[in-house]
Amino acid sequence: WLVIAVGLVRAYLAKGSYHSLYYSIEKPLKFFQTGALLEILHCALGIVPSSVVLTAFQVMSRVFLTWAVTHSVKEVQSEDSVLLFVVAWTITEIIRYSFYTFSLLNHLPYLIKWARYTLFIVLYPMGVSGELLTIYAALPFVRQSGLYSISLPNKYNFSFDYYTFLILVMISYIPIFPQLYFHMLHQRRKVLSHTEEHRKSE
Repeated sequence: WLVIAVGLVRAYLAKGSYHSLYYSIEKPLKFFQTGALLEILHCALGIVPSSVVLTAFQVMSRVFLTWAVTHSVKEVQSEDSVLLFVVAWTITEIIRYSFYTFSLLNHLPYLIKWARYTLFIVLYPMGVSGELLTIYAALPFVRQSGLYSISLPNKYNFSFDYYTFLILVMISYIPIFPQLYFHMLHQRRKVLSHTEEHRKSE
């Protein structure tokens, strides 16, 4: 994710504009975000104590957006909303993996812990907004091209409308996003208040 961050900064400095910076980090974004599927396996095997369901939703939603929306609908790749979620993901992951690394080394700076449980307050809604706006921007192109849609009649006697599916995906954010957001707020109160008490006792 640092590679992606550096790529974004270098592209911005070279172009002098933040528009269409996606193309400068497209390959590493696909590689690292797809690699995050291993996190679901790590949770399932008990290597990390995180919830399998929450981790699976977060990772799969990002992989879906990376491949099934942004990669598949070329027309949205120049949208500013793509940069919105890429920047949010990048900052979030740099902080999160730094948190994990220093925790494993048993030397976790308070600043990183604070950032891990505070910056999501802005970054999470920022990322979700970028994701939803990107899906919304893809809708007319999906409808026009019939992307991934299967119509009757066919030998499988099965139909699938990808346009409708994307709308349902957007609607699914309504019940799921608040649950994840308030879960993180609860974690923030628990972790940071415990840290403050520990620091005062010292």
